[in-house]
Amino acid sequence: MCGITGFVGTGTRDDIRRMTDAIRHRGPDAEGFWHDPAAGVYFGHRRLSILDLTGGSQPMSTADGKRTIVFNGEIYNHLALRAEMVREGALFSTDHSDTEVLLHGYRLWGDDFVNRLNGMWSLAIYDRDRGRIFLSRDRFGKKPLFYTLQNGIFAFASELSALRGHGALHFSRSEIALKKYFAYGYLPAPHTVFTEVRKLPGGHSLVYDLKSGELSVNKYWDFQIEPYEIVPDNAEDIWCEQIRERLSAAVERRLMSDVPLGVFLSGGIDSSAVTAYAVKHAGAARMKTFCIGFTEADFDESRYASKVAKLFGTAHREEILSMEMAGGLVPELSRRLDEPMGDASLLPTYLLSRHTRREVTVALGGDGGDELFAGYDPFRALTAASVYDRIIPKPLHKAITLLAGRLPVSHRYMSIDFKIKRTLRGLDFAPQLWNAVWMSTLLPEQLTRLFGTPTDVEELYEEAIACWDSCRSPDMVDKTLAFFTKLYLQDDILVKGDRASMMVSLEVRAPFLDIELVDLVRRIPARYKIRNGVTKYLLKKALEPVLPKEILYRKKKGFGVPVGKWLKERTLVVTQEEMARTGLNMSFMNRLYDDHVAGKTDHRLFLWNLKVLGSWLEG
Repeated sequence: MCGITGFVGTGTRDDIRRMTDAIRHRGPDAEGFWHDPAAGVYFGHRRLSILDLTGGSQPMSTADGKRTIVFNGEIYNHLALRAEMVREGALFSTDHSDTEVLLHGYRLWGDDFVNRLNGMWSLAIYDRDRGRIFLSRDRFGKKPLFYTLQNGIFAFASELSALRGHGALHFSRSEIALKKYFAYGYLPAPHTVFTEVRKLPGGHSLVYDLKSGELSVNKYWDFQIEPYEIVPDNAEDIWCEQIRERLSAAVERRLMSDVPLGVFLSGGIDSSAVTAYAVKHAGAARMKTFCIGFTEADFDESRYASKVAKLFGTAHREEILSMEMAGGLVPELSRRLDEPMGDASLLPTYLLSRHTRREVTVALGGDGGDELFAGYDPFRALTAASVYDRIIPKPLHKAITLLAGRLPVSHRYMSIDFKIKRTLRGLDFAPQLWNAVWMSTLLPEQLTRLFGTPTDVEELYEEAIACWDSCRSPDMVDKTLAFFTKLYLQDDILVKGDRASMMVSLEVRAPFLDIELVDLVRRIPARYKIRNGVTKYLLKKALEPVLPKEILYRKKKGFGVPVGKWLKERTLVVTQEEMARTGLNMSFMNRLYDDHVAGKTDHRLFLWNLKVLGSWLEG
């Protein structure tokens, strides 16, 4: 795991050094720089050594000097690809570096070589013969990649902070991106907080032509749900066996490491399954599991993690913390964030990463399981919401919404009043917007008041609409799966995991996002993923021979923090200075804040996003 930077055009060695120094936390073990004076190309690299500790230094060039790469990530099938390349005449100078495999892959198979990769990556290859820079990001966007083209300078980096290290680049806040931030709670690709900078979306490549100065972006892969139309009678048994086989293989691939590794273990289904297969392939003696718990029972799952660790005999490391201590980290973490993101579970994810990094350099996690197998509460709401939307007239819906607004506010984890109010507000909109609005921080009309400019609903939620409309399956569950997998997973869950872990120089791997497992699951019809209100139905059935039913069928609890309670009790305060930094409507922000503190309404999501943005702007 590493951090990468580079630019072509106006600039100096001081610029590339500042850019690379800004992401030292992503790679504390080594740094490297490369420069082609004739073309004005500069590459920088920070390394967190995981594979081929002595031979994998970057930037790395081919023996003839025609191609140079900087790469962040891990390629899990690199040994198989290396063997294939050797048969085609490739000569390797490293022992088992996956970086060199990428160089030869590009040389042998061109831009399409990324389709052969099983792993996570962001990479840049300078091709001297063709006068171009080729960038690529993995299918789900597990590894970040930002770029900008301005004043004849093309620059890229793993983080926004690195781009800001180049003295000739300028940055201005993007109003539409900030509106999306307050709508979604995160910044959807390709948007960033700056007008001049874009994120390369997952599953995309980019080519910058040095001679013409033209830039082109290409989608090489797209997550598509394409359910089998004909299903055999024993399909459930067949798929359960295939899920076990592919998940087991995915975990085994991700145990590849020349440094110590472990598993994030919450005691939920996904992390427990990863633990089970990690022990199967590596042995309990080698495997460490890590968990954090909280003194507040409503947000603590540590007892389940302990049970799973005991069952599989792992060396379990548990740290119990108070929520007040976690809340005290908010300003510091917000300032360290590369860009504002409003997922409050960043706090426990950071604390877990910090706890884990004390003993290992690589951790396996359960990200992706909920998105692929329909594990979230909105999946349960779809049927009822569809019936309600069909039979309840709009005037009656408005009356019901007003009555629901009088329900007492509770700040317990996923309280019933929170679910009811969220569901009803989503039903003010068309079905293609339900998921986005159910999870939104502010509604469009509130954003108009906050920013003082009109808000176009279709522009605001264009990413959610695209996910819904591009799903080829007519099934509402499948369309919701597309939203969570293509948008929420990429731009919230994986960003949160990357930023929290990289703050402490920890690499995190996601077996559930293995392309072979994904290709199986995306073909399974929705009725096998949620059945009679049971979420992740098929995954639970598949794992019955692997995990105890107490773990498989217990009530789901997310990695949450009591943000609403903190804000109401003023344990967590949004200061006037933080509000003022945003340049937004002060009276509107204060009114929502006062209503929340008074217990009239629940504005926890907006106020948390506001706190994060205000703290980030200070940094």
